[in-house]
Amino acid sequence: MTSILTRRPQTRRRPIATVQRKSPLYLLLLAAIVALCLIGVVMVLSASSVTALQEKGSTWFFFRRQLIWMALGTVCLFVTSKVNYRWWAKVATPFLGGSVFLLVLVLIPGIGRNLNGSSRWIGVGSLSLQPSEVAKFALIVYVAALLARPDRPMTDLNLTLKPVLIVFGTVAALLILEPDLGTAIICGAVVFAMLLAAGASYLHLAAMGTLGGIIVTIASVSTNYRRARVVAFLDPWNDPLNTGYQNLQSLVSIANGGITGVGLGASRGKWGFLPYAHNDFIFAILAEEMGLVGAAFVVMTFGIIGVAGFAVASRVNDRFGSLLVVGVITWVVAQAFVNIGAVIGALPITGVTLPFISLGGTSLVITMAAVGVVLNVAREA
Repeated sequence: MTSILTRRPQTRRRPIATVQRKSPLYLLLLAAIVALCLIGVVMVLSASSVTALQEKGSTWFFFRRQLIWMALGTVCLFVTSKVNYRWWAKVATPFLGGSVFLLVLVLIPGIGRNLNGSSRWIGVGSLSLQPSEVAKFALIVYVAALLARPDRPMTDLNLTLKPVLIVFGTVAALLILEPDLGTAIICGAVVFAMLLAAGASYLHLAAMGTLGGIIVTIASVSTNYRRARVVAFLDPWNDPLNTGYQNLQSLVSIANGGITGVGLGASRGKWGFLPYAHNDFIFAILAEEMGLVGAAFVVMTFGIIGVAGFAVASRVNDRFGSLLVVGVITWVVAQAFVNIGAVIGALPITGVTLPFISLGGTSLVITMAAVGVVLNVAREA
């Protein structure tokens, strides 16, 4: 029997405070996003300086706007990275409904703003919103929430594939009416990747991909300006001063950059030769000023986001979180692929921006909010 004198008094142990460590994938994703955002701010200042001086009277005009949007996007990224990603499943339906409503408003004369033949914005005064960017994020959240429900097995097409295609078809149709075929194609790639990750049948996916390819082909040749873009992609020298002008000037800027570039701020293309130098074709200015080294670094960084993002998706035990990550990462990587492909002449021009780098308001803020959700999932993974 143990003596009372030798018995150690029992004391209640205090719980040891634990600090949640951020995984290497979380840090890698965050570092890649920060790097692209910093490069974007610098390149917007360089690529837009001439146009800003000519149109706005100050070389800093677009740069200041980009800083404001970047600051707002950073706040959104911070907030979404702290909010539990499962919350998005609760608001998936109203989120999608609201985004579809905004897409309809864009098509109403007097409400939607028309620029260069496209009605993609709504707003008042200098403030504008691009509903297509909101719709991309809302579509991802809705599809992830639907496919993650345990009462909707992938074997039942009426509960999974059919509603997904109906929702996607509605969003894509509204986007094409703007017209914004590039964003519709990216949404198609996102939905395809999410269905693949959810375990959809390869036969059904092949049929869906074939049908999508036929629709895109018909849409590409059904209007004059889209048909001109396809012809310019196939043979820009056929009309070098008109339809093929932008394609050729982009390639000239890239060629001028060589291996190491002509130096920051020294681009010739931005002096009125390359249209939309700080928007859709900012990668050409980046390649001219930073050369093959800088261009390869940007491409590699997007590749890192893709690899790290899909690695996070494979490590998440929660089906909704995994599909959410697949959707957002596919969105970012596919949009970068389409933009860079058009700039280097490997794809027809579609008019989509380069994520984190091109001048943008809604696109930058929404994209940063979406990757914030990915970071929240990565923290738990």
